[in-house]
Amino acid sequence: MVGQGWKKIGPHPAIAAWAEAARRAALDHLATTTEPWRCGGTWFVGVDALPNAPDGGVSGTPFPWDALPLHPEPLHKAQLSVIRPGYPQPSPEETPAAFAFRRDRDAAHLDGLLPIGPDKRRMVKEPHAWILGLPLNDTTASPLTVWEGSHEILRAALLSALTPHPPATWGDVDITDAYQQARRQIFATCRRILLPVRPGEATLLHRLTLHGVAAWKPGDIAPPEGRMIAYLRPQLATVHQWLTAP
Repeated sequence: MVGQGWKKIGPHPAIAAWAEAARRAALDHLATTTEPWRCGGTWFVGVDALPNAPDGGVSGTPFPWDALPLHPEPLHKAQLSVIRPGYPQPSPEETPAAFAFRRDRDAAHLDGLLPIGPDKRRMVKEPHAWILGLPLNDTTASPLTVWEGSHEILRAALLSALTPHPPATWGDVDITDAYQQARRQIFATCRRILLPVRPGEATLLHRLTLHGVAAWKPGDIAPPEGRMIAYLRPQLATVHQWLTAP
């Protein structure tokens, strides 16, 4: 995974069993939640929406650690990301420029950077160890997109911006300019890859990989609930580890 920043895993029966249990739990959540859909009603963000246990299990179905190149560790409740036909649509919560970036550039982003303050300056507030996507239903619509090799460009850019500061303060340093410049370089030099996956498979991303979601294309089909993927992103202890570990 290190060389390109992503790895597709499976199919594996243990991943498929977990995905089916998580799919049932996801449908129950969608039927009862009051969380609003974003992007004109086409994207359910679903942070912490799945009721998985700290060991990853759902409704008695164990998490498929043995099928994954990962060490077992305590997990947060998974994000349930659901996309409906027509994604993305304009919405009041996004400026026209932000919508255009979502439509034309897949809303490409680096996980862990949060918009802080009235000017929404980016800081590393959630230093994830890895990003794991587990599809919950059978569709190739609006797949995850990644830019191959982008993790090393982002690592170099953010290290350059943060090294002048004490490592203990890295999570409070404004890295907006360095991040945006690195992202422009990535768009110019890295290959964009679409990663459709089906239940029983998984996608593992290096934590520094630039990624996004492709727009729903004419002719894409999915079950009535839309395209559903569960995402897990356990956190590391420090931003220094996030940037310097392999």
